[in-house]
Amino acid sequence: MSRDPDRKPLHLNAFLMTVGHHEAAWRLPQSPDDGTDVEHYKNLARIAERGKLDSLFLADGPVLHGDPGRRPASILEPTVLLTALAGVTSRIGLIATASTSYNEPYNLARRFASLDHVSGGRAGWNIVTTAGADAARNFNLDDTPPHHERYLRAAEFIDVATKLWDSWADDAVVADRARGVYALADRVRRIEHRGPHFRVDGPLNVRRSPQGHPLLVQAGSSEDGKDFAARYAEAVFTAQQTLEEGIAFYKDVKQRAVTLGRDPDGIKILPGIVPVVGDTEADALELDAELDRHIVPEYARRQLATFLGVPAERLVLDEELPDDIPTEDDIEGAKSRFTLVVELGRRERLTVRQLIGRLGGGRGHRTFAGTAEQVADTIEHWYDSGAADGFNIMPALLPSGLEVFVDQVVPILQERGLFRTEYAGTTLREHYGLARPANRLFDAVGT
Repeated sequence: MSRDPDRKPLHLNAFLMTVGHHEAAWRLPQSPDDGTDVEHYKNLARIAERGKLDSLFLADGPVLHGDPGRRPASILEPTVLLTALAGVTSRIGLIATASTSYNEPYNLARRFASLDHVSGGRAGWNIVTTAGADAARNFNLDDTPPHHERYLRAAEFIDVATKLWDSWADDAVVADRARGVYALADRVRRIEHRGPHFRVDGPLNVRRSPQGHPLLVQAGSSEDGKDFAARYAEAVFTAQQTLEEGIAFYKDVKQRAVTLGRDPDGIKILPGIVPVVGDTEADALELDAELDRHIVPEYARRQLATFLGVPAERLVLDEELPDDIPTEDDIEGAKSRFTLVVELGRRERLTVRQLIGRLGGGRGHRTFAGTAEQVADTIEHWYDSGAADGFNIMPALLPSGLEVFVDQVVPILQERGLFRTEYAGTTLREHYGLARPANRLFDAVGT
């Protein structure tokens, strides 16, 4: 397919989840035994960089999710792990999740500024607000704050963090050994923030980093989440099951950004896709089916029941979802994902067993099984249809799923002129075509 040479390039992020995104990935013999082996992640990072991917991403949460008997449940703290991965890579971006609900702005701003320095300008922060009483009880709280309140705290958190990153002017450090002057005192400032959630004096004890600010990523698709993304995010990880839903989400977030005075191209929309690739379509479908056969239905049923807020006995494996499950308004957790799961089950009239199978691959993200050519076709179709600026690639099985994507799908995208053949820049912002942010404390005239 011929393409407009002026069209913006496709962006690809590798979402790396321990042994793979499929619920049962760990049960296949080619899967690693554990998600805490740093050599496993180093290998994945090298593979992703070999494919010239924009970035890799590590999710996180301050709680042990579910039953550790189900699958490898140990998750290394991502900014620590990314520091190790920075040492074995040179170009690929390094994005980590960190919660605004259970951190303080100073500590987190320092951590990401440090990662940006260590990596030479490749750090990104996936901003989450973290729902769930289990997490709250790990931080001396009885329950999670209300959904809207979490986003109000997150907005102020970002305001404080960006001011801390800007508390050093780019020209603050002169390192004049002859005069004995390391930094110009008037080019390092306190921020003296006073707000409803935070009181922070600053300045940060880390000079301004190579990117100025790490790339800001967001993953919520609720109304609050979309408003937050439109105001702050530079990349959005989202779950969309159908092309129509993807187009609607894309237009919605971009228009919200325009309304706030932002350039819509300054926010990249990356839906998640779980590609299961085979030499033939039949091979891909068989691998997908093999993974699904390894799901333990009773465990998955309990997980789904907890997510939907109903007793497990209400979900009958070979029947559709009951009519009287809660609505999005009744929950304080992942509102947009709740709606996606319920609508998927209703729209396709799936039994609970079938819904469990559909969710086993990507927890609501779109799963696609086919040849490398077919995977490239669906990526191109969504991209050309205005549903995506790129994709969050979520291999069902690691490392093999990432290797197949990089070695078979990426070359097809490159041949079609959709994706880079070499990195043009060195920073994560350059990969995403985003400018280095101005320093709002020092870049105004006369400052």
